[in-house]
Amino acid sequence: MASGFILHECGTPIIWISEPRVNAVALSRGPVRRKTKEIEGRQDKELLRRSKRGWMWRQFFLQEEYTGTDHQYIGKLHSDMDRGDGTVMYVLTGEGAGTIFVIDVNSGDLHATRSLDREEKPFYVLRAQAVDKKTGLPLEPETEFIVKLHDINDNEPKFDKEVYTASVPERSHIGTYVTQVTAQDADDEMFGYSAKLAYSISQGHPYFSVEPNTGIIRTALGPSDMDREQREHYQVVIEAKDMAGQKGGLTGSTTVNISLTDVNDNPPRFTQSKHAFKKGKLEIASYDPFKRPNFIQNLNGLNYRYSIDRHTDVDRIFDVYAGNGSIFLQRPLDREELAWHNISVIATEFNNPEQTSRVPVYIRVLDVNDNPPMLASFYETFVCENAKAGQKIQTISAVDADDPVGGHRFLFSLAPESSVRANFSVRDNGDNTAGIFTRRTGFGRMHKSTHLVSVVISDGHYPMQTSTGTLTIRVCTCDRNGNMEMCNAEALTSSAGLSTGALVAILLCILILLLIVVLFAALKRQKKKEPLIISKEDVRDNVVSYNDEGGGEEDTQAFDIGALRHPEVMEESKLRRDILPSESLYPPPPLHRTMVPSRENADVRDFINQHVQENDGNPTAPPYDSLATYAYEGNGSVAESLSSLGSMSSEGDQDYNYLSEWGPRFRKLADMYGGEDSDWDS
Repeated sequence: MASGFILHECGTPIIWISEPRVNAVALSRGPVRRKTKEIEGRQDKELLRRSKRGWMWRQFFLQEEYTGTDHQYIGKLHSDMDRGDGTVMYVLTGEGAGTIFVIDVNSGDLHATRSLDREEKPFYVLRAQAVDKKTGLPLEPETEFIVKLHDINDNEPKFDKEVYTASVPERSHIGTYVTQVTAQDADDEMFGYSAKLAYSISQGHPYFSVEPNTGIIRTALGPSDMDREQREHYQVVIEAKDMAGQKGGLTGSTTVNISLTDVNDNPPRFTQSKHAFKKGKLEIASYDPFKRPNFIQNLNGLNYRYSIDRHTDVDRIFDVYAGNGSIFLQRPLDREELAWHNISVIATEFNNPEQTSRVPVYIRVLDVNDNPPMLASFYETFVCENAKAGQKIQTISAVDADDPVGGHRFLFSLAPESSVRANFSVRDNGDNTAGIFTRRTGFGRMHKSTHLVSVVISDGHYPMQTSTGTLTIRVCTCDRNGNMEMCNAEALTSSAGLSTGALVAILLCILILLLIVVLFAALKRQKKKEPLIISKEDVRDNVVSYNDEGGGEEDTQAFDIGALRHPEVMEESKLRRDILPSESLYPPPPLHRTMVPSRENADVRDFINQHVQENDGNPTAPPYDSLATYAYEGNGSVAESLSSLGSMSSEGDQDYNYLSEWGPRFRKLADMYGGEDSDWDS
């Protein structure tokens, strides 16, 4: 009997029957090759047998853009050499073997490890072989097979150009050829209707039509309706829809700007049928719509000079030809900046400048389509992790600064950079809004928290203006009703315009500022008072100031030398000088000191009191307390004063013999002033 195996591909069982190993003669459909063999002097004819493979397959099919979490099952490889005893091992080689495709070495089950895109690579060539587990030797020859990707409709049609330009003569007959547009679809044209396109016109009725199969644009109205003098420019929007135009197909669009070329079908004519003559400025104008000549003639022969009152045109936007009164522009106008301009034109007689006339001129700036439409607002868009394919997650609209006569007409489409392996689609609602829909089932918040979708917005006027707006779609966890529960922190910060790095940088700056403030406060508290004197040689030296004055050579009680050795003694015995101290405040004198009678200090007190009284009575003395210093040695010395200024006698009248009694220290003075020779040398 014939041996075989069953392959299960994408859930659909496919039965493959292998060829049995039989005699080639019995199943041969063509001539059988024979070889002649000589054995012991006789010829014997032996049939040439052809080696047959015990298992074979040609190709498997795998669906692209798989969104499941498990590995996608492709099929099962089984050899009739496998008896189920675990001695056969299956080996896979070729494109993507071991990375994209894996095989169970024991069962032969073949899986794909990740989602694949047919538009990137439509098929993969692999090789399989059954080998012995123990010896590693092949049990059968290696067999090659193909894994082909099943196409899904995941690419919308793309036109060769975003904007086409064409022209057709005015007053053309119905059905006159204008131009042809062509779109391409990256899906597999051999599989279903994913790449079967149908063309239609969404804007441009009833003037033009398009052939559904070829994309050829033709005129749809007769000669009387296609007059260039009535309308010169037309903007036509052509759509290409796959699935042969059926419901559910994907759509791409393009714009065709069509202009009517002129033919000579209008004679020159006057602007008015009648003219009235009166005293003043009569003018006759002739107008030809082809050559557009303008001339003005003054019938009464007066010459005028025209000018603009600059008080009404401070910015000097307009000017006027002095000879004929034609007003012209000196710089471009912007209707979105100012739609109306009011100026005054003055006419002055050339020969009589005192004769003037003034007329107001109201100038309206007509709109030109020079502003692209933009998204109406910033959209906070999110998609649930458990969202289904084809689910609507956002409705968007647009705004435009222009003001067209017939109102706005916006077209929405997915930008080319967002069309490759897109997770979302844009559907134009035809009412200046569009919906954002999911194109797959399930989104992994931990795998990718945000998706950026670029939407192209076009207006429906000539010349067409387009812009690209980007939607940030956050992947969030939702409840059963589709209400958002939680989103990643990264997605939340990106919607506010701050990344995680920016937030970390801001927090670090705040922390550094706080540390600087704390350090400055600590240093301020620990700052010590600087000493009065900073010595470079020895910081232990100190200067101690005492406000005590001595009383002369014999004043031994005025100052205690011990205070220099113990500064704290001075602080304890320091007295107030603004009041009269009591006797109890003075400490008793030491026993070893010799008391000096107070009468010997009377001259010092008298000296001080005398000068105090003189200072108090001095009208030139300052009104505030001041320190007066007087040098007085006192009169208690035995030698009296040595100054000659205070002596009433001359040097010859003095007796210096007493110097010899003072000892060796005054020997030199005794020799200098003594009248007799000293006997100290004897």
